[in-house]
Amino acid sequence: MDLAGRILLAALFLAGAVQKALAPAAAQGLLAGYAAPGWLVWPALMLNLDLALGLIWPPTVRRAALVAAGYCALTSLFHFLPQDGWQMSIFVKNWALAGGFLVLAAARKA
Repeated sequence: MDLAGRILLAALFLAGAVQKALAPAAAQGLLAGYAAPGWLVWPALMLNLDLALGLIWPPTVRRAALVAAGYCALTSLFHFLPQDGWQMSIFVKNWALAGGFLVLAAARKA
């Protein structure tokens, strides 16, 4: 069950990497709306791939879970648009994922 859960969590980051690779303009537009440089989409893509692999490979699960928690918390800020219910649901989802990743990291004490 643990591996199945980690694969499902990893799929979220793999999908994010594929989305950024195939349609970087969408993420770049979101970044531009916050005056962030569009080139940040490429390190984000690489981080998404690293997290996907890190959540699956047992020796790196704890580190990946901690980084994923921070990533989800940070990227939630891009979705904090109280006037847009859809974006707020993504905001809350990211915080819920961050909490789940912290639980995963705690279960994998070093």
